[in-house]
This record gives sequence, structure tokens and C-alpha cells, in this order.
Amino acid sequence: MTDQTPPASGKMQDPSGNVPALEPTPATPTITTTSNEKSRSMVREIIETLLLALLIFVLVRAVVLNFRVEGHSMDTSLQNNEMLLVNRNAYLSFDQDKWFGWIPFVDAGDDDIWYPFGTPERGDIVVLNPPNVNDDKPYIKRVIGLPGDTLEIRDDGVYINGTLANEPYIDEGNMTRCTGRMEYCNVEIPEGYVYVMGDNRMNSSDSRTFGLVPIDNIIGKAWITYWPVGELGVVPHYDYPELDVSSS
Repeated sequence: MTDQTPPASGKMQDPSGNVPALEPTPATPTITTTSNEKSRSMVREIIETLLLALLIFVLVRAVVLNFRVEGHSMDTSLQNNEMLLVNRNAYLSFDQDKWFGWIPFVDAGDDDIWYPFGTPERGDIVVLNPPNVNDDKPYIKRVIGLPGDTLEIRDDGVYINGTLANEPYIDEGNMTRCTGRMEYCNVEIPEGYVYVMGDNRMNSSDSRTFGLVPIDNIIGKAWITYWPVGELGVVPHYDYPELDVSSS
């Protein structure tokens, strides 16, 4: 009887003498990350972060800007060197005739200018470019007179449509007097303009000296005080119920 010696592979030969082929053992997949790939990945993440930060900055700047109060014309509501965030879109306007006038059968109506977020209100503190002033620095003042108002300064006070305005933000003894041209102290305010004054009436260059301010000259509405930290908060606004009653 012939001995059958198993081959070295440990596989028995079949009767035909063929040796079955060995199945290859699957290799464990490996991922090799080179230092160059790591560097490229890090650079890409840095670029994406910078682009995101730039996008956020542009979007924020499109809505708000920062402003530093210079001088004492708004004492005591706002202090010298106080830092503010200003809403630059508060009085955003569109010329409806310019944008839609070319469309057939579309009539913008009498109000050609559209303010999607509203118009200036009495008591708003605004940053503006003053008219008739050789100064490239913006001013910060409070809106006192609105379109359609008759404003008169007399007897150390401001009269709107014949009613004395109650202004508790003015320090006692800080009287409102006509410090500029007389025609600026008794005026009818037309559409598209406002009358502004500083709260420190005896130390303020405002509509008494440079006249009515076109609404288009308003840069934005003072929104938040962020410096000094002790003054952190929303910039105060004041309402005039006695004037609303008299004008209704």
C-alpha cells in the first residue's frame, strides 16, 4: 500500500494529483496620512475660518457701526468718549419711483420714498452729517421736530405746534435759547427734514445754528452703549405724550 505524504502546505492532494490553490488572506486596509496632507487640511480649515469671520464682519457692519461721542453736547444723556453701536438701517429708504416707476401701470403714489423700518421719531438720538457745516465729522443729536411740525423756541423752552415740550433729560437751569439764526428758531418743518438739538442746550451746535437736517443726512440711530462698561445698555429714548395729543 502506497503511503500518501501530505504536501508541505498541509493540503492533501486530490486523486487527480492537483493541489488546490490557496485563497489569499484579505489584507487589512490601512490609511496613510502624509505630513503634506495634514498641512493642507490645516491650511484649508484656517482659510475657511477666516472667510467665515470676514463674512460675519461684513454682515455686522452692514447693520451697525460703532461711534464715539466727542464733546459734551449730549450731557447728561450721553457722556464724552462714550462708545455706541449705531443702527445704520433704522431709517433705510427706497425711492419707489426710481425702482418701480418703469413698470407699466404701477403708480408709487404721493409717497415716493419708502421707509421699510420706519422714519425718525421724536426723541430718537441719531448720528448725522450736519448741513451747512464745514466739518467732516458726524454729530450726535436728539430729534425734536418732525415733518409737518411748527417749532418755536421761546421762553427758555421748545414749543411744538404751540405746546411746550416736556424734556426731563435736560438738567435744571440748562435753558433752551435761540443761539443761532432767528429763522432757525421759528420754523415750519417740511417733508423729508427733521429738527435736531443736543440735550446740553447751552453747549450744543444743532439745528439752531445749521438749520433743518435732511433725513438722508442721518447716518443711523444710536442703539447700544458698550463702553464704559458701567454704562452698558440700550440708549434711552423718550416719548412726548403731550405733543402727540396736541398734534392729533
